Amino acid sequence: MLTQALLIDDSRSVLNFLKRHIEAEGLVEATTFLDPVAALACARERVFDLVLVDYEMPHMDGISFIRAFRTLPGCADIPIAMITSRQTDDVKMEALQAGATDFLPKQPQSVEMTVRLRNLVRLGAAVRKQNDRAADLASAVAAATQKLGEREEEIILRLALAVEYRDNDTGEHTLRVARYSRIIAEQLGLPARLCRDIYLAAPLHDVGKVAIPDSILLKPGKLTDDEMAVIRTHATIGERILADSSCELIQLGAQIAAGHHERWDGAGYPNGLKADEIPVAARVVAVADVFDALTTRRPYKEPMPLDVARNYLIENQGRQFDPACVEAFLSRWDEVVGIAAGRGAALLQKAVASMAPMREAAEGRPAPDSLETACPAA
Repeated sequence: MLTQALLIDDSRSVLNFLKRHIEAEGLVEATTFLDPVAALACARERVFDLVLVDYEMPHMDGISFIRAFRTLPGCADIPIAMITSRQTDDVKMEALQAGATDFLPKQPQSVEMTVRLRNLVRLGAAVRKQNDRAADLASAVAAATQKLGEREEEIILRLALAVEYRDNDTGEHTLRVARYSRIIAEQLGLPARLCRDIYLAAPLHDVGKVAIPDSILLKPGKLTDDEMAVIRTHATIGERILADSSCELIQLGAQIAAGHHERWDGAGYPNGLKADEIPVAARVVAVADVFDALTTRRPYKEPMPLDVARNYLIENQGRQFDPACVEAFLSRWDEVVGIAAGRGAALLQKAVASMAPMREAAEGRPAPDSLETACPAA
């Protein structure tokens, strides 16, 4: 690839002289301008490896051009030589402060010009090569980071689905809770990264159920007080499973697992936290989890109509739920209805479909979802 040089001088004879010399060895392609304003406009659209600019020109002098050029994206390190017959210390200092790299005499000897231009061309090529390498490295790092993030997300989703398949044969509860949680987080105005992380970590809310005995977790009837005490330990167990991870998503999952059964009024479990003492991610998932439990069919109950479940959230905001989370959830009711009807989970359906062989191998017995989330007053 030829080195691209930008030449600016209000003298056509000087431009022709510079162009001949800089292109003499066949390594450079020069673009020339008599008008520095037009040259600057061109530099906004094209990438140059080297700039030669006259000092004294109409409309804009060379120093002003250099200052403006240096502000353009990717132009901070491009070699710039200023052409001037006034090579006083004051002019040189001002040019250097503006960002000039070198100086060329207005009426140079041919040998001097050839040597200086050759050095500038080599410097421009070296800077371009360095910038290209930096760009390639940045691209490779970005691609690797994205791939690691995708693997991290997939691992978290599959862990959450594996847990849910113990007490639910579809895995759809996990997907809906994730979607509902993102709606709430976005409407609360949380940072985009946190909204995304809540969406991905929300499916881990019931990971502690891996430690609950099947005789309790899969019981089709009402739980005794002792059994309810056991199943409530899943919040603490979930936090313990996910605690101390170096992964920020897992850390957020630990907060959600520990706090999604806390109540706004302090009457929840396991720690009796109230109001803002409960992490915001857990408050978000609490609304999403209970709403989905209320509105879906289980072997021991029929689904609650959406409007009835909506009224339940409204009646219990400020007691069981953070009022802001309820308001945020209901503000996008049309989307909620769509998700409840089985739409809007396209981003995660591929992962669910890939788990089909595991579902087909599962035992064909009744498997109710979390009993305490289906009976949110418990």
